[in-house]
Amino acid sequence: MKSLDGKVAVVSGASRGIGKGCALELGEAGAKVYVTGRSASGAEEAVPGSLGETVAEIQASGGQAVAVACDHTRDDQVRALFQRIQAEESGLDILVHSAFVDPGIENSAPFWETPLSWYDTLCDAGTRGPPPPP
Repeated sequence: MKSLDGKVAVVSGASRGIGKGCALELGEAGAKVYVTGRSASGAEEAVPGSLGETVAEIQASGGQAVAVACDHTRDDQVRALFQRIQAEESGLDILVHSAFVDPGIENSAPFWETPLSWYDTLCDAGTRGPPPPP
């Protein structure tokens, strides 16, 4: 028996990076993992990684995973994600919020030359990722 057998987890931003690593480890430990993010197939992004790839890796290691395309800057999509989990599962045990929108921070102007609106997109994913209040 694995330590997280029977547990349900949500990992936002699970198509790559830290989110993907967390999703893989949770799946390997036995949790059923709902992997979320905007990159469903990878074709829509310039960087590698997709929810489908993460699900395939979790399943290849014997775990359970469900891909749910969700833009965590959109409250309606976040609400729908958690309503789906409520309908499909007996509860939610683990939430890892790792969604992050990178609008090109490496190639951006110095912060004092960057309009405040640029940060809106960057920060929205972080503040809107967890489940909205009832």
